Amino acid sequence: MPLIAHAWIVAPLLLVAGALIGATGIGGVLVVPLLTTLGGIVAPQAIAASSLAFFLPALVALGPLRQRPELARRCLPLLAGALGGAVVGALVVRWLPVQVLLAGVTALVLLAGWRGLRPSAGASAASAPMLGAAPLTALGAVVGLGSALTGTGGPVLLLPLLMLLRQPLVFAVAAAQAVQLPVAISASTVHALAGRLDWRLALMCGLLLMIGSLAGQRAARRLPVAQLQRAVAVLLLATGGWFAVLILK
Repeated sequence: MPLIAHAWIVAPLLLVAGALIGATGIGGVLVVPLLTTLGGIVAPQAIAASSLAFFLPALVALGPLRQRPELARRCLPLLAGALGGAVVGALVVRWLPVQVLLAGVTALVLLAGWRGLRPSAGASAASAPMLGAAPLTALGAVVGLGSALTGTGGPVLLLPLLMLLRQPLVFAVAAAQAVQLPVAISASTVHALAGRLDWRLALMCGLLLMIGSLAGQRAARRLPVAQLQRAVAVLLLATGGWFAVLILK
């Protein structure tokens, strides 16, 4: 197993990433940069490990969905699309320039964060028409593809897309957390068959993310929807700014 440099810094930050996943659906975007910049893990192994690590916090996200059957049913087309998209992304990750994809993700995340902070964003999201099964499946495929290419788990792509499409925040956050499951299953299977997956590294990251996710999920229950909307928007802007710095390096 590759040794993780600065583990005493990386481990607490992975707990923070997990808490952000549990509270807002976003946070997995931190994992690959943490493993590569601080942990000394090469990018292909970091992407493979993070892909499987998201499986455990995704299981945590299924808890609230079991209590809300209507949300679970709406998520099914998204999850089906993400399952196929992630397979394709994991297969071609070695040949496509990730920087180009990150540029697109950055623009999307910044736009969604800016829109989420607009005074009318909260009201307009609740009045938008609900997306049907076909658009949700296509959206899931796009998210699965992009997530497998970047090792980001799914929420950092899906959440801003659903916010831009003015879907209800409760559904957007729940779907963003749940989409990690098919992405983790598909992408990590392909990485394992290709010999890029370090199981012990993935398990360590997954456990830390799961513990943090449980704590973040509990904290989010105490926040009103409007406050959660602002928190998600600010986090999207911060994530987009960080991506912009990574691209310009």
